[in-house]
Amino acid sequence: MIATDLDGTLLCAGDTVSPRSHAALALARAAGARHIVVTGRPVSQVRHVLDGLGYAGLAVCGQGAQVYDAARDRMLHSVEMDRELAEVALGKIEAEIGEVYAAVNGAGLDAVMLTAPGYRMPHPHLATVRVGRRAELWSAPINKVLLQHPELDDDELTRIARGVVGHMVNVTMAGEHTVELQPPGVSKATGLALAAAELGVPAAGTIAFGDMPNDIPMFAWAAHGVAMANSHTELKAVADEVTLSCDEDGIAVVLERLYA
Repeated sequence: MIATDLDGTLLCAGDTVSPRSHAALALARAAGARHIVVTGRPVSQVRHVLDGLGYAGLAVCGQGAQVYDAARDRMLHSVEMDRELAEVALGKIEAEIGEVYAAVNGAGLDAVMLTAPGYRMPHPHLATVRVGRRAELWSAPINKVLLQHPELDDDELTRIARGVVGHMVNVTMAGEHTVELQPPGVSKATGLALAAAELGVPAAGTIAFGDMPNDIPMFAWAAHGVAMANSHTELKAVADEVTLSCDEDGIAVVLERLYA
């Protein structure tokens, strides 16, 4: 099984997959490998990518909270975040570092991303709904909370948030300006393990590709973890291998070596 993150790993600018990466994945599938997408994005923000790939398998979405069957457009597994817990966690973080800007990903197949005042969407091409007050973020079921701070960088915000509420929720950094709070016990590894069990594929037969600290649990679960050249230093430190960057078709380089 080949488990690939999307942003900064398989996807290039404009949510596109290069022809070389397309061909390398096809080569691997022809040899009997399964490709599974493992992304922090919720299902509603990833369908167009899966359609572009002609993807008909399972996808792990929402940072591991969702397992989605693309062929049947059906959610096989979904973990919601307790909204009261999320609100309490935000309050504790703000008591430590002052105001943070917040957004949430909805839990359903077609759920929207809600952003509160001050939050800047790192991927402006993805649809969001701006709310007037933070209280409106809790109007419907969610699977995670996204945080930004007006002064602290992502590493510092992650470190402080983990120190303050890490015993209550899972805190991870998923990308630039993307620090997230998830339900306790949920990660890319838990979602990937569920999907792999559905497919009957063991961890020992899995190679994983990623670029950010949220991919660390996935690397720990898989037999072989490959970090992109553009990866965060924390992921490179635990990777079994470092390949070229996303823009240089780093995934294709490894798959061509393994399956050509």
